[in-house]
Amino acid sequence: MSAIADLYPDVRSVYVDFSEVERFDPDLANYTLMNPTLSLKSAEDALKRMVSHTLTEPFVHFRIKLLPHDSRVEIRKLRAKHLGTFVSIEGLVRKATEVRPKVTVAEFECARCGHRTTVVQEGMQFREPLECSKDEGGCGRGTGSTRFKLLTDPSKFVDTQKIEIQEPPEGLRGGAQPERLVGFIEDDLSGRISPGDRLILNGILRSQQKGTQVKSTLFEINLDVNSVEYEEHEYEEIMITPEDELKIREFSTSVDVFEKIIASISPTIYGYTQEKEALALQLFGGVSKVMDDGTRIRGDIHIALIGDPGTAKSQILRYMALLAPRGIYTSGKASSAAGLTAAAVKDEFGEGRWTLEAGALVLADKGLACIDELDKMNDQDRSSIHESLEQGTISVAKAGITATLQSRCAVLGAANPKYGRFDENRNIAEQIDLPPALLSRFDAIFTMTDRPDSEQDRKVAGHILKAHRRGEIKLHESPENITEVDAAEIMRDSDGLVPAMERDFLRKYVAYSKRLTPIMSDEAMRTLEGYYISIRKLGEGEEASVPITARQLEALIRMSEASARARLSQIVGSDDASRAIKIVEYYLQKVASEGGKRDIDLIATGTSRSQREQIYVLRSLVQQLSDERRGVSAEELIQKAGSENIPEDRVRALLKRLSDAGEIYSPQPGYYKLASEERIG
Repeated sequence: MSAIADLYPDVRSVYVDFSEVERFDPDLANYTLMNPTLSLKSAEDALKRMVSHTLTEPFVHFRIKLLPHDSRVEIRKLRAKHLGTFVSIEGLVRKATEVRPKVTVAEFECARCGHRTTVVQEGMQFREPLECSKDEGGCGRGTGSTRFKLLTDPSKFVDTQKIEIQEPPEGLRGGAQPERLVGFIEDDLSGRISPGDRLILNGILRSQQKGTQVKSTLFEINLDVNSVEYEEHEYEEIMITPEDELKIREFSTSVDVFEKIIASISPTIYGYTQEKEALALQLFGGVSKVMDDGTRIRGDIHIALIGDPGTAKSQILRYMALLAPRGIYTSGKASSAAGLTAAAVKDEFGEGRWTLEAGALVLADKGLACIDELDKMNDQDRSSIHESLEQGTISVAKAGITATLQSRCAVLGAANPKYGRFDENRNIAEQIDLPPALLSRFDAIFTMTDRPDSEQDRKVAGHILKAHRRGEIKLHESPENITEVDAAEIMRDSDGLVPAMERDFLRKYVAYSKRLTPIMSDEAMRTLEGYYISIRKLGEGEEASVPITARQLEALIRMSEASARARLSQIVGSDDASRAIKIVEYYLQKVASEGGKRDIDLIATGTSRSQREQIYVLRSLVQQLSDERRGVSAEELIQKAGSENIPEDRVRALLKRLSDAGEIYSPQPGYYKLASEERIG
């Protein structure tokens, strides 16, 4: 109480845990849950009396937090019986308006006699005086024969903000549409909430009649918010009982813990062991750090899957979105920049004003965002992902609203090669149709090729057929009655398709592991440092390319930390570092190599060192050989470039690239000139 008296008006709320009220008087606690309006008003009146000796006209709030779990109601389960009761609702802020004043005590002046009347405003409906009261010295006229003018200066106002929350996505299954609820926040609570925040709102469920001219028997519901609790812990919504904890710790000690986790990721999809291992590490994630100077280093691991059609990319993405404790799946083709980041929406929610609506990356905060068909998105939409990938935030400047929203999520992207399918004879990096600026932000890039191979095809076909057959048997109520096939044998034969860990248990295991923040051991540091330096040494020669950058070292650190988390270890060991090196080595060998040599520029800039040299050679040839009028023919360039060991297909590809970049142009078909030269004619 003394704090309120000293710090008023900066502090205007007294917070009390519900357990304190219950300890003081269980009957009062129960009464507060059932009749909160009267109970809270009485508490605030008592507070005002206690501080009135030091403050004139105190305006203080009594706020109750940490309500019991049986008061926690899902938005979709709100019913008529909850009206007027104290409820606790968990959700994700979808929209929030600006903070605006709302009148609480309105003062009116009678247009006839000038007498002033005060009316206390309750609820959302504005109330005017019915008459100029004679008892209070007025003229006694009613609203039919006089007008009442609102005087804003003597009236009392309070800050208010309208928000809309929706059910958390991890609680939805089977493609259900998340339900929403409008809440009203007042005074010192307002202005602190942004779209994308995960909150627990404690308040009184109110109802409001639909219709203005024609009254309806149907009512809308909204929440009169009493207190707000911010979710501070990741994955707190997954309840882990002491029995679960015992089971999790026991599982983490098994020798083949990694094999079981990998076997639980899309077991119906054959192969891709290395890719699945990386996806498992992505689930656990590295440790997010804030340095002394305020710099944030992300712990989220981003992975890109680029593959031929029919390599089960979308299936893996959908599975991961279900597996991650907070997972959101979206298809790039159907997503705009606003749908991924945040949209500025103008609707009746904000009374015709602009409000921000959180997009997929914001909703997946501290979770996993699976974005399919990255290559089908237009450049503007794709570029909106950049900031989220590196900084874990989304800066919005739309319709006069400037805000920074949190999107600390791991991103799993999928795309097809440039021409639909990988060409074995060409460099793989050239066939990835994603801008280098985006590609370089992924910690691991996997190429999934589909090539006819009789031995591999037999295994894949057997796996798919077994999966379908097992599915057919599961649909029968009593398959043992079918005499033509041995149902028990079929089920035994396809046991490998059953995840090694149940989905719910794996989700709990991941949520539990997220509480750990492993520290790197000296051995792990030496292993990573030794690998990084040994690869960098390959690029020390004058003619050599840059084989690896610091970005890959950070990816190695994140994967090593994730590996330690998967074992529930507080220390990152050399085995964890070796596991990370194996994955990075696997993808660099495929994606960042040219002619057997490492060149990270293939990913980082889209142009390898040898390509850069060839571009310089080709530019100088165009400059030397072109005449003033026509330029130089493609055939002559191919012939001269051949003597410089540049093959014909590469010359044609580079000519197209230079032409697209505007460095050369065609004065006539089949001829080229440098764009920097003065055009004649």
